[in-house]
Amino acid sequence: MIKRLQALLPGVDFESLKLTAYINAYSALQIPLLAFVTPKIVKLTEAESVVRVRLDRRTRNHLGVMYFGALAMGAELSIALKAIQAIGRSGRRIDFIFKDFEAQFLKRADGHVHFVCAEADGVQELIDRAAASDERLEATFEGFACVPAKTSDPVMTYKLTLSVKRRV
Repeated sequence: MIKRLQALLPGVDFESLKLTAYINAYSALQIPLLAFVTPKIVKLTEAESVVRVRLDRRTRNHLGVMYFGALAMGAELSIALKAIQAIGRSGRRIDFIFKDFEAQFLKRADGHVHFVCAEADGVQELIDRAAASDERLEATFEGFACVPAKTSDPVMTYKLTLSVKRRV
């Protein structure tokens, strides 16, 4: 069925649609606050992940820009997305959590924000190492957020430390 739809709609990225549906369904059950924000997976490759969070009634603060909490969720998901995919591919039960979060807010996020992590290959390597080890492993990953409708300049840069451990 997917092959037929791809033939009918050649410009549509069905992998991103499938991942978006998965993240939103999982969030509805396990992380309701993330489901409330309704993120969209824009792109997920071996080297990069891009997540979009819309600026709307739910994510806008009293000044009309994206609320800090929504920015944090987008940043976290841009890294977690690759971890989720890598864990699914590994076939192992691996838990992950973010240990710390550092952000620099450079400009007002006054539109739909794209969160870009260009270190997705490093997340994959960390999950692969965790699948083969009983140790807790950690690595710090960087990313940036931008409002593509306004400018390509970052509105925020961030670093998150991902901590992973295989369940025994």
